[in-house]
Amino acid sequence: MRTFDRRTFLQSAVKTAAAAGTVSQLHPLLAQAVNRSPNDNIQLALIGAGIQGQGDTKTAIQVPGVKLVAVADCYDGRLTHAKELWGADIFTTRDYREILSRKDVDAVLIATPDHWHKQAAVDAMHAGKDVYLEKPMIHLYSDGPEIIEAARSTNRILQVGSQRVSNILYAKAKELLAAGAIGKLNMVSAHWDRNSSIGAWNYSIPLDASTETCDWPRFLGTAPKIPWNAEHFFQWRKWKDYGSGVAGDLFVHLFSGTHFITGSHGPTRAVAMGGIRYWKDGRDADDVLLGLLDYPEGFNLSLRVNFVDGGAESEGFLFTGSEGTMEITPKSVSVVRSPMSKEPGYTVSTFADAMQKQYVEEYRKKYPIEHPAGPPPRDVETFVVPDGYLDSYDHFHNFFNSVRSRKPVVEDPTFGFRAAGAALLCNLCVERDSVVHWNPETMKLV
Repeated sequence: MRTFDRRTFLQSAVKTAAAAGTVSQLHPLLAQAVNRSPNDNIQLALIGAGIQGQGDTKTAIQVPGVKLVAVADCYDGRLTHAKELWGADIFTTRDYREILSRKDVDAVLIATPDHWHKQAAVDAMHAGKDVYLEKPMIHLYSDGPEIIEAARSTNRILQVGSQRVSNILYAKAKELLAAGAIGKLNMVSAHWDRNSSIGAWNYSIPLDASTETCDWPRFLGTAPKIPWNAEHFFQWRKWKDYGSGVAGDLFVHLFSGTHFITGSHGPTRAVAMGGIRYWKDGRDADDVLLGLLDYPEGFNLSLRVNFVDGGAESEGFLFTGSEGTMEITPKSVSVVRSPMSKEPGYTVSTFADAMQKQYVEEYRKKYPIEHPAGPPPRDVETFVVPDGYLDSYDHFHNFFNSVRSRKPVVEDPTFGFRAAGAALLCNLCVERDSVVHWNPETMKLV
């Protein structure tokens, strides 16, 4: 086994990022080499200051030359906390349109519930703002074309927030697969398992939650109008009216990684099944989901998300090819090369002894022994990320570099639609109890 140390891996990452045409895949220590004016600050605003939004923002403002100037959220407590985190001079509002009208905002980070993604993103781009849009890009299939067209017509940068696409491990995996490290790809298996209540979206509800502190009508937006419900407001992923279930929350990461590494535009058909196995708390989003998809490049993708897993929480991929396997974990990518034998083999033990001897003699004339000492040892390579590596930093660096240069991002609206569209296929399969077909080129259901 060869394990690449920190310096070697970073040097490899530079070459891989250069080959991919994206500076974003560099580690923060290497990213400092990008030239910028000391006064060239990007003024950022956050729309949706929940768990993901605040976490994203803490990472985003670590990128040199980025300053947070405004925050919008429907809960007053988060607006108060934004000032506690980032200063009393931060502009805060319940209405994100007030942020979009400000001339001092260059870009927005949208981390709202899924059902607000399309409208907030389209509004932001028409207001002249570049957009970092959390995954999944869409909540409904009709959202995709609207977002793509808005980005095209306004000439705005939009990057979708599935950070694995900017991960140096995934860039290395892409390079290895393209180089034929595991031969012809025929199967990808991906999983994301959780075994905690918080992991199953049971987020804490503040003690002051009420219609006084929360803008319930604004939160609902296009969702069905129902009486105030604190669980729906703070644990919105548990309901399909606001979120996209485990497919939109986690499958989309697995699709994004698969599409980035393989270069595929997406699957042509899907079958899926799932259900609420454990968290029977009133939610209508499944806590277990399995999917199997066909890809036109000649491989299948199988996925699972399990919120009832009794083991360790984990995520990962296994790429299986004709000459080996490639496994991706959060910290490493490993390739095991074990090419199929060129011999077809034989099964003669049931034949008469004389026939066995004659058969083997004829067989060895046709297939001489290649390795007298036995089969060759398996070739194993492992690449490990440096300590402290954070792919979300690289993803934000990618975004802000594109904002400055106006060059394409690695995860544009078309990529984001294809990843989210594939994920939502699995929800549709469960809903219809049937196979669902999709055209990844036209991005339309068939």
